[in-house]
Amino acid sequence: MSRFALVIDDSRETADSLEQMLALLGYETRVAYGPLRAIEGFAHRFPDVILLDIHMQGVSGVEICRYLRRDPRTAHVPIVAISGDTQESLVASMRAAGANAFLPKPIDLEALESALQTIFPPDEA
Repeated sequence: MSRFALVIDDSRETADSLEQMLALLGYETRVAYGPLRAIEGFAHRFPDVILLDIHMQGVSGVEICRYLRRDPRTAHVPIVAISGDTQESLVASMRAAGANAFLPKPIDLEALESALQTIFPPDEA
């Protein structure tokens, strides 16, 4: 069974691009175009990894990350934070909230693959 990724991003362009890249890397992917739709994603299947945009309409990715870390069902799921904003304080806030990795936008396939290999070393695949 392939790994399952949940992409949470209110930018359709970014989310769809990530979905295509994840498919190339062998991931089954569900896209949530914003934080409220992410909850629906969990009804489908709990993900093996979450790609989470930091800046979304009306809610902070930092808060979503904290929420996911408090929920016993998602506390262990690796989170890759994504953002066009690369301020050190923001990246540090996401890591403090529980993100496992950070990728600056625009995200390319090589960077995504590298981040996922760090989370899931090839011998675990």
